[in-house]
Amino acid sequence: MKNYKIAVIVGSLRKESFNLKTAKALIANAPETLSLEILNIADLPMFNEDLEATPPKEWVKFREQIIAADGLLFLTPEYNRSVPGVLKNAIDVGSRPYGKNCWDGKPGAIISVSIGNISGFGANHHLRQSLVFVNVLTMAQPEAYIGGAAALFDDKGKLTNDSTKTFLDSFMAAFEKWVATNVQQ
Repeated sequence: MKNYKIAVIVGSLRKESFNLKTAKALIANAPETLSLEILNIADLPMFNEDLEATPPKEWVKFREQIIAADGLLFLTPEYNRSVPGVLKNAIDVGSRPYGKNCWDGKPGAIISVSIGNISGFGANHHLRQSLVFVNVLTMAQPEAYIGGAAALFDDKGKLTNDSTKTFLDSFMAAFEKWVATNVQQ
């Protein structure tokens, strides 16, 4: 059975981020065929095409990590009905230089996690629009909107809500099939 390397991109930089806690819960309970690794996007310099002549080392490393991945898992909060700037910057960095889009053809999925009841719906769909343009084969179903995140974790950051655990397990089972079906050979 093949083991697929999954790059996990968390769109929140906050130390106690609910998206980061969710990513860690997914890593701890991932299907055996998926090896998940959180990529650091905090240190990526803002995209500026003028820097492409000598790209920052952080860009080079990030692009190499995306290229090496078999699949992509994005977790995002919602900031002003969209994705955080740091996440959009990561997408821009990975999509350049022109003609060398690192994201191209990779299977991916999105989970939005929020303290609110709308569950990051706007961010989830804005991210989906960007991923369509950079040709990430984004899983359509099941969609993953996790609301009320402040009540889902204990004081150590462990996911304690059983229905959320069950949902995330089924989401990851579907993602596992999505990756296996769509991974580039």
